[in-house]
Amino acid sequence: MPFSGSPFHRLPVTCFLGFMSLITLLALSCGTAYAEWVALEKQYQSPGLRTVYIDSATIRREGNQVTLWQLIDYKSMQGNVGMGPAGFGPHRFFSTMTQKQLDCANKRLRLLAFTEFSSHMGTGEPNDGYVDQDNWLPVEPESLNQGLWELVCDKP
Repeated sequence: MPFSGSPFHRLPVTCFLGFMSLITLLALSCGTAYAEWVALEKQYQSPGLRTVYIDSATIRREGNQVTLWQLIDYKSMQGNVGMGPAGFGPHRFFSTMTQKQLDCANKRLRLLAFTEFSSHMGTGEPNDGYVDQDNWLPVEPESLNQGLWELVCDKP
């Protein structure tokens, strides 16, 4: 018997729907992996101004040093209305992502990288900032960095 028509005409509808569902699931699973941002403890937040998150999947410990990513989502736009870093346009942002390294033994930290974003939760146009990675700062009491230090360093 000669072949006529599409090979899908011979498949039962349930097989075709199952195949299409599999293709859809594969396509969706190939997308970008998003961070699991978890809000820092309440006492280190500024309600109405910002919410601070960390991505617990990025916490890496090497001896007394811990590296992590932090996200600050601002309730209102931040930055200067004037010229941006490239010499043109406004430099405004709603969120920042910062990679920090904490020295648990000496209770200090340094910035490794940061990016400001034009939209909330690390979305929109990114704008990378300059970081002096040699500049260690003390962890100030009752500060946001104190909250980070307690989370990753002050554990038995």
